[in-house]
Amino acid sequence: FLPMALDIFRQKGLPEELVFTAMIESGFDPVAVSHAGAKGLWQFMAPTARQYGLRVDRWLDERLDPEKATVAAANYLTDLYKTFGSWELVQAAYNAGETKLLRAIQGTGTRDFWSLADSRFLRDETKNFVPAIHAVTIIGQGPEQYGFSVRPDEPLSYEQITVPRGSSLKHVASLSGIPLEELIRLNSELRLKQTPPDSPYHLKV
Repeated sequence: FLPMALDIFRQKGLPEELVFTAMIESGFDPVAVSHAGAKGLWQFMAPTARQYGLRVDRWLDERLDPEKATVAAANYLTDLYKTFGSWELVQAAYNAGETKLLRAIQGTGTRDFWSLADSRFLRDETKNFVPAIHAVTIIGQGPEQYGFSVRPDEPLSYEQITVPRGSSLKHVASLSGIPLEELIRLNSELRLKQTPPDSPYHLKV
């Protein structure tokens, strides 16, 4: 998923290093679910996901669509930067939430993340989150230098076909000869393994 995420972040004018936020959030697992109910590569909670244009209902959970979720994350990070003006504060806000971070800034009188990390206003999880992203960014840009042997998977590639509303993946698989498991893997946002009943759907194949 890294090439896709880098491409989207470049288009949005975001620092490339920010894509490694997903490594700490989900380990780049597109179907990761946290104990709090955050989902996908970018670990969106449902209200934030909806705010950034992702559909989350009984039929679809677009937090599990890696590409759509990455576009939403890029837009969210852009908005956070407008509020906080520093990428370290953006990463802290991504983890803690904007309100908690603004309270911490008011409580300490500083907008320097490292000073905030020395205060009692942030949870340990947030204090560790930003350095963890820094670490995986450095390692991710030159893994061999740090003793990691990495053979990346092939970048995700697919085409989209339009299928009628309410199409079951099982039916599409039987008509197309595409293995059902592959359709489920590529379209993990379909909660009932069926396209929504309200309109035709762009299915990834």
